[in-house]
Amino acid sequence: MSKQRDLLKQMFDAAIASAQPALCIPPHLPAKPKGRLIVIGAGKASAAMAQAVERNWDGPLSGLVVTRYGYAVPCERIEIVEAAHPVPDEAGLVAARRILDTVRGLTPDDTVLCLISGGGSALLALPLEGISLEDKQHVSRELLRCGATIGEMNCVRRHLSAIKGGRLAAACHPAKVVTLAISDVPGDNPCDIASGPTVADPTTCGDALALVRRYGIDLPAHVLAVLESGRGESVKPGDPRLENTELRMIATPQMALEAAARVAREADVTPYILGDSVEGEARDVGKVMAAMARQAAVHGQPFAAPCVLISGGETTVTVRGQGRGGRNVEFLLSLGIALDGLPGVHALAGDTDGVDGQEEIAGAVLAPDTLARAWAQGMRPRDALDNNDGHGFFGALGDSVITGPTLTNVNDFRAILIGGLQ
Repeated sequence: MSKQRDLLKQMFDAAIASAQPALCIPPHLPAKPKGRLIVIGAGKASAAMAQAVERNWDGPLSGLVVTRYGYAVPCERIEIVEAAHPVPDEAGLVAARRILDTVRGLTPDDTVLCLISGGGSALLALPLEGISLEDKQHVSRELLRCGATIGEMNCVRRHLSAIKGGRLAAACHPAKVVTLAISDVPGDNPCDIASGPTVADPTTCGDALALVRRYGIDLPAHVLAVLESGRGESVKPGDPRLENTELRMIATPQMALEAAARVAREADVTPYILGDSVEGEARDVGKVMAAMARQAAVHGQPFAAPCVLISGGETTVTVRGQGRGGRNVEFLLSLGIALDGLPGVHALAGDTDGVDGQEEIAGAVLAPDTLARAWAQGMRPRDALDNNDGHGFFGALGDSVITGPTLTNVNDFRAILIGGLQ
């Protein structure tokens, strides 16, 4: 492994480590209630969050959380169930229904501790009456393919759900609700973390309907009618059922980027955080960041080498090909094509949950010789990009980054290293 690749991997590891529930949960636990503590939650990090609660809570508790298949960790008093992501399945529907049942009939003396992280939108799948699981699966696939941002996707999801958009918190009333959230969304908007099951939603069915029409999303007539009639309206700001709720953001993309930046400084490389909420088509973001990296490498503007450009957020991919996808590898492939082997520039892009797209691969690394090695194997980088086949491309070169389940999720991580480490 080259020194450049090693440093980039250390930065990625530091970003992931900064958002581990064992580190983030203990400082944010609520005061002991007079009544019961009920723990619920959903997301890729929810099982690890539940384990951290158990290990740091001195008193009785019980509960249920749902996480992605393969992300369960041992707990003694909180039940952990697994379900599908990013397209929901029957296990997620059953878990969501059970979580709602768990919080019914509580008193003002009880506290509900809700553990929310990225992935909860698919894992907490309980459609409104009249909408089937198959309908939800269809909507999920349409949203994943159309190029909508995560905020836009979750706006539609909230208005077709019986548990998202504040509905879960409303079901907990009159108990106190404390939500501990690990953010995986640009801007850390709580409405978009797992589609905001415990927070008020200012968006409307009309907003969701406009997005469906903007992206040409094909919805069954009876699902479309839910939005057109307003029957899917979510819980709004000022709703009295949400008066006794509290949100604590315990880990965010910005915190992860700062952790990575500290690793760069220790290696005498100056880090520059370009933003924690970068959005847009992955291939377009790749082109823009390639231009920035080239300006720094060739002209020392606006940053002089050795430096590393770090960013987070969530790009999108409008799927047109039949490849193995992944927004981070799509970004990285586009970046590499635009850099065209520029000497001294290395990069890593990956999802902090360890899963880029629907592959059990976090992302990949890029080096100045990446394109040359691909051509030597008979691969055509532009064809791979046109086919949305970033994982196939980098996998064939042995440049995939595989972490396994990281048990957390603070969105995408991108780092472009320019010069240094000779």
